[in-house]
Amino acid sequence: MVVRTSIGGHRVRVQLSNAFGSSMLRIGAAHIALRGNDSTIVAGSDRALMFSGQPSALIPEGAEIVSDPVDLDVPPLSDLAISVYVPGHVDDPTDHLTGLHTTYISGPGDLTAASSIDNPKTTQSWYWLSGVDVLAPEKTALIVAFGDSITDGATSTPDTDASWPSQLARRLIANKSTANWAVVNEGISGNRLLNGGMGVAALARFDRDVLSQPGVKWVIVMLGINDIGLASMPGIEPSDVVSVQDLIAGQKQLIDRAHLRGIRVIGATLTPYMGAMYASEQGEAKREALNDWIRTGGAYDAVFDFDKVVQDPQNPKQILASFNIRDHLHPNDAGYKAMADSIDLSIFNPKPKAAASR
Repeated sequence: MVVRTSIGGHRVRVQLSNAFGSSMLRIGAAHIALRGNDSTIVAGSDRALMFSGQPSALIPEGAEIVSDPVDLDVPPLSDLAISVYVPGHVDDPTDHLTGLHTTYISGPGDLTAASSIDNPKTTQSWYWLSGVDVLAPEKTALIVAFGDSITDGATSTPDTDASWPSQLARRLIANKSTANWAVVNEGISGNRLLNGGMGVAALARFDRDVLSQPGVKWVIVMLGINDIGLASMPGIEPSDVVSVQDLIAGQKQLIDRAHLRGIRVIGATLTPYMGAMYASEQGEAKREALNDWIRTGGAYDAVFDFDKVVQDPQNPKQILASFNIRDHLHPNDAGYKAMADSIDLSIFNPKPKAAASR
């Protein structure tokens, strides 16, 4: 499995998850390396991972584990290859469907130490892999992008790291004053703020995916379009119908919970969706009302107005045609780049206020 880093470092560890498994998961072996091309790793970079000093581990149902750290020189914005051997058969692997990187699956046996995989099956999902931590200087800090498919990067070009969080990471690294800021993408395609479905509701996963992240200082929240859109679909349950006030209350909960941990919160406005499969005029009214509150309600520490960035000036209810890849909902690579480029990086590294004269 291939993972893109944001900042670099000299020591790393891997997080593996059985959060949605229905039985104990056995990890037979795991390795990490710098990725070369396709399934090939960079010669000399392979490191076997240990778990509390052991080469294998058991992960209880619903649990996560972290590997022991290993020494590995990881450049910023580089690809890591994480190889996992799971003996036996697993019916319900914990996975991330929209990994947007090619994953290479071997035939039977432990090939975690192999330099490449011959004739692999491929997919664009990650399995059991929930994160990679880089040991970083104390001044380093983390931004978590917390959202749904538009944060996940759905419809962006695979293997190009074209999601807006990935493109934000490139901008931060290239800017000397923000090169110490890391970015974690915690978008889940189909995710909702208030109800489960594709993953548990955002309110239910906030502690795991945001508050427990090491070094997190900012979180960018972009959630609600699936709550709005799915409420107009046939066969919905009464609990699927949410009001603007419900969505505002949910976002306020995220803000309050982050502030309790000293984490600052940025609200991102919902991008246009008219023309999408689940769009409706009633839903559009909710989207516009929620965006108005995000912009003017004063609850967020800052606002990224992604709605204004990607909308068609002639028809603000729709995404700009040159950013619409196919579904009138998800931007293409250029649209995601416009979102990332619109972010004022000085928010993350404000200049100190001048001392008042007397």
